[in-house]
Amino acid sequence: MRLYIIRHADPDYPNNTLTPAGHLEAAALARRLAGHGLDLICASPLPRAEITARYSADLLKLPVITHDWLAEVVGWSTGPDPIEGGFIPAWDIPGEELRANPAYHVWDTWDATAPFHRPIYRDTVSEFQAESDAFLAGLGYVREGNRYRVTGANEKQVACFCHNGTALLWLSLLLHIPPPLVWSSFWHAPSAVSTVLFEQRSADFAVPRALSVGDTSHLYESRLPVQPRGIRGNYR
Repeated sequence: MRLYIIRHADPDYPNNTLTPAGHLEAAALARRLAGHGLDLICASPLPRAEITARYSADLLKLPVITHDWLAEVVGWSTGPDPIEGGFIPAWDIPGEELRANPAYHVWDTWDATAPFHRPIYRDTVSEFQAESDAFLAGLGYVREGNRYRVTGANEKQVACFCHNGTALLWLSLLLHIPPPLVWSSFWHAPSAVSTVLFEQRSADFAVPRALSVGDTSHLYESRLPVQPRGIRGNYR
């Protein structure tokens, strides 16, 4: 099975929809995904994700199945954001800070170390892991520790449209990399796609393996710019 974890297209946050650029991105993405022959399309219930998904669903003539657990992670805010206002989400903390503290690099200590020691971090991860496990079990992959017992091997192509924070959290859990290392190492541009293969090398188990992370080749093919939303460094 291949799982496509996709961030919504360029958002118009104030109006809870997509920008004109976002609609172009979603259409380009749909053309790309149509070539994969998707079997299942799921989405966060938030409009920016559901609207993005519907472009692909309409082209492939598939329904969009919404899952509340694919909505953006909430409550993971840290210090004030001096540039954009509000608060900086955990996945936007400067990488230089996350890389400097070895406690963030270990599963047993990352959520016991400030500012991630608040119960909301551990609770959110636990709840998200449970939802992910139930979803994947329904597709034939039952988690046992950090690998998945195969109960129904398949060649399905499954697309899940979600958000930057959600996508990074899911990759962290699937690839067994502590979230702060994922946050400091990866980013999903609007409409970016991460492809995870449930690689099966025995009759019993499969292991999630990233074939690509944050891919935006559909934008380049359609000659659309990559929108730098959610990246705060020297992106050009």
